[in-house]
Amino acid sequence: MKEFTAKTVEEAVKNACEELGVSENHLVYQIKEEKKSLFKKAATIAVYDIEDARIYAEEYLKNAITPMGIDVETSSIVEDEIIKVVLDSDHNPILIGKGGRTLQALNELTKLAVSNKFRKRYRVLLDVADYKTDKYEKVTRIAIRVAKEVRRTRVDAELDPMTPDERRVVHNALSSFRGVRTESIGEGNNRHVCVRYDGDR
Repeated sequence: MKEFTAKTVEEAVKNACEELGVSENHLVYQIKEEKKSLFKKAATIAVYDIEDARIYAEEYLKNAITPMGIDVETSSIVEDEIIKVVLDSDHNPILIGKGGRTLQALNELTKLAVSNKFRKRYRVLLDVADYKTDKYEKVTRIAIRVAKEVRRTRVDAELDPMTPDERRVVHNALSSFRGVRTESIGEGNNRHVCVRYDGDR
């Protein structure tokens, strides 16, 4: 967090944008103090960046998980504008949940909390004991196998429902795969990837 003080909020925002080299639309800030009197005007804003959001995400997760009676360790990095948080505890299966549902719920809650706190949408990805890393590798293998089959038979195929991040992995894995294209279809928990034959590619 960095603070900027000027005579007005507008001037403080302008100064922050100039110093940080961002447009006002991309500046994440809160008004800390605004004084207006007969003899003096002053305004202070607190400007946040993705590193502040990363720290807050870790704090939020610890505060959410500890009351469950689980001691959890966290580590996080910012990579490609994505806040990636790794959790580790003596009860990792509980944090993952059946089919990864608990982990996905924690992920959504954390993303919402961070977005509400900083008034900006950040991408947040949680992992527990490499569960997501292994899952990404698995869905990539499945996607490539299905794509080869679609290319061979020229018959479209639909994959099982996946979380948004897993669907993104599939789209990326097949983005340069010749002869097929991918499309997300369905709603809510039933949203999944369809691998379609595309002879023009």
